[in-house]
Amino acid sequence: MRIYNPKHWFGILFQFHKSDTLRKLYPLIIAISLYATGVVYLEIYWLNLSEKSPVKNIFYLHNLLGFALSLLLVFRTNTAYDRWWEGRKQWGSLTNNSRNLAIKLQAFLQPTDEHNRKFFRQAIPLYAKVLSEHLLQESTRFALDDEENPEFKAIDYTKHAPNQVARLINDKIAVMYKQKVISGEQLIFLNNEVSALTDICGACERIKNTPIPYSYSAFIKKFFFIYIMTLPFGYVFTLGFWVVPVVAIVFYVLGSLELIAEEIEDPFGRDSNDLPMAKLAENIRKHVAEII
Repeated sequence: MRIYNPKHWFGILFQFHKSDTLRKLYPLIIAISLYATGVVYLEIYWLNLSEKSPVKNIFYLHNLLGFALSLLLVFRTNTAYDRWWEGRKQWGSLTNNSRNLAIKLQAFLQPTDEHNRKFFRQAIPLYAKVLSEHLLQESTRFALDDEENPEFKAIDYTKHAPNQVARLINDKIAVMYKQKVISGEQLIFLNNEVSALTDICGACERIKNTPIPYSYSAFIKKFFFIYIMTLPFGYVFTLGFWVVPVVAIVFYVLGSLELIAEEIEDPFGRDSNDLPMAKLAENIRKHVAEII
């Protein structure tokens, strides 16, 4: 995710990065401009059409459809941002949940119980790390410390790794209870944080695996394409060759809204505007290490 200061107007205006929509739409803007130029030449200089031509009626059609298209794109962008923000809230909950679990374990475990402390120093951050890789649909092996806990070697990264880490944490707490390391009341206190791990994972998977309905997305793209392709026909008699930059600007604005919505509707990726899951997981590791 790109970090910036929203108060630095000039820096934002004159900086271009790889996710900037102008870079992505530049070839299409050139193509649309050439297309609009061809329409102007065809209608005015080749066919010698006048303002009394029936083609002029397209102007009124665009006035009506432009408002509807704007509403659709606004709704599309808001829906995509809701998905991005929901993903950020889930990772914020994971951060807070990891801290709470570490704080409770710090209070429950004896200062001399280094074996269990080391397990949770690795296991809690491991869940965040595995979840980030799971959402990126990659299977990677890693070690949080120089000497990895042998219990983590049983994790099969070709399967649902977050569930396996959560099970190891839950099994470890159950063993601690049977060994009288923690009491029954303390077991109940830890249950909410452990259960929340799977709840957060499920919420993130819901966002990842449930895209915007295809029919809705396809309709907006088709509507947008038809609107832009017919735009020069309606304004050629009013603007002449000035319709070329007008069409290019309208295409850039509307196309940028659609590209932004496409990028942020899946917040668990590697784009510059996606959530910094690796950074959040690293923060969890640092916080847990400080607590336990």
